[in-house]
Amino acid sequence: MRLLSQFSRFLAVGGLATLIHYGVLVVLVQLFGVDPVMASAVGFIVSALANYGLNYRFTFRASGHHRHAMTRFAAVAVSGLILNTALMWLLSGLMSLHYIISQILATGLVLIWNFTLHRHWTFASPR
Repeated sequence: MRLLSQFSRFLAVGGLATLIHYGVLVVLVQLFGVDPVMASAVGFIVSALANYGLNYRFTFRASGHHRHAMTRFAAVAVSGLILNTALMWLLSGLMSLHYIISQILATGLVLIWNFTLHRHWTFASPR
């Protein structure tokens, strides 16, 4: 699949996952008073669960075994969670940026990280 087409599909799936992530984040912070860094981590995990199936079938049109792809997806998700949480801690915690601005910046960086790893490793066709 061509890079631009694949990246467009990744953005569409990511947009849905991002809505889920931000929805959980805002509800936890605004309604339940949860710390933004923790709320962001919970939102990230919830959105990752929705993200796997859509990326497997729609974005990367993977044909490998789920056991193989899911293991790799989980590894990328954990690395993305660590990156997201570290950026939220740095931006909203240490730098005192508003948590939504911090999340927008973190999302942009994690998006590039995740797409690169998923394209070349998680859902890559076996050679």
